[in-house]
Amino acid sequence: MRIETCTFCSRPVYPSKGITFVRNDAKLFRFCRSKCHKNFKMHRNPRKLGWTKAFRRAHGKEMVVDSTLQFAARRNVPVRYDRDRVATTLKAMQRVAEIRSKRERQFYKERMKGNKEKQRAANRKLVEENQHLLPPEERDVVPEHILAQQELEAAKMDAEVDVQEEEEQLVEKRPKSILKQKKQRLIVGHGPENMDVDE
Repeated sequence: MRIETCTFCSRPVYPSKGITFVRNDAKLFRFCRSKCHKNFKMHRNPRKLGWTKAFRRAHGKEMVVDSTLQFAARRNVPVRYDRDRVATTLKAMQRVAEIRSKRERQFYKERMKGNKEKQRAANRKLVEENQHLLPPEERDVVPEHILAQQELEAAKMDAEVDVQEEEEQLVEKRPKSILKQKKQRLIVGHGPENMDVDE
């Protein structure tokens, strides 16, 4: 049983599954599903689509250099049957699978280590910026840039308060004749009549 790989996304294509496309120059393209076939027909680049193996290899998400991958490449070569060779091959296959899984785990740990450091840095920054939310005994010394920012905000607030006070003083200084204006209403048959306006 020969298991092919998808030309577009590199997933396995099992016998009697998937789509085979033969181009005019007799080149075969195998696709695991219609999604890959459609994307191939639209001339999309697999290295730019996040769900393909080509993208994962190009962006350091998958192991690229691994000697155990070459073991899988040496196949489909007819060899005369030999019981001892079959036994050693099966042992080697098990050992290769162990080595590959071990390397994949190590690669994953190395790759995720960077994410943890980024997350820790983001958490530290969040705590530094929001020291005022922590209980007093757990607060650190507030960094200088945050103190400077708080001083600027306080100065802005003081300036706004001063402007409001000046406006209130200007309103108080106006003559009362301007503040007290009488409104008039028209009454049919009598003409305008003054109304008392409450302030």
